[in-house]
Amino acid sequence: MPENLFIGQKNRILQHVARFAPGATTLRVRLHRWRGVRIGEGVWIGYDSVIETSRPHLVSIGDRAVISLRVTLVAHFRGAEGITIESDAFIGPCAVVLPNVTIGHGAVVSAGSVVTASVPPMTVVQGNPARPVARCGRTLGPKTSLTQFQRSLKPLKERRASAPQS
Repeated sequence: MPENLFIGQKNRILQHVARFAPGATTLRVRLHRWRGVRIGEGVWIGYDSVIETSRPHLVSIGDRAVISLRVTLVAHFRGAEGITIESDAFIGPCAVVLPNVTIGHGAVVSAGSVVTASVPPMTVVQGNPARPVARCGRTLGPKTSLTQFQRSLKPLKERRASAPQS
């Protein structure tokens, strides 16, 4: 019992320090790895993000993924467990990702979205609950400008023009 208490306390301290520490690609990533989060290479973790407070081993983040500022990853709740964020995925500011979710390779979760179901690769989702709105032709990464990324998007549904007023 005292050993589990020590592990839990260490995890909480590292989580708290990681939220406010500098180094989105260095110190923050290292602190989360020490907690048990599986993190690939070239990952960027934004300021004030919360990555599964009590069971960090349930979270896996692939290479070159971006976790923007104030993102919350909740990897367990009432039996549902685990979050996988695949390589080159982008999670926008203030998004919430819930258990049993995989964010596919190159997928984009827009700011403020609540992700309750898995996101296919190269898909943009938004809203609460997050729904697919577009397909990506390119990943949103350091080698892609925002203009290039936006030009590569293909909407999933055509927006209907409003009916003429009579």
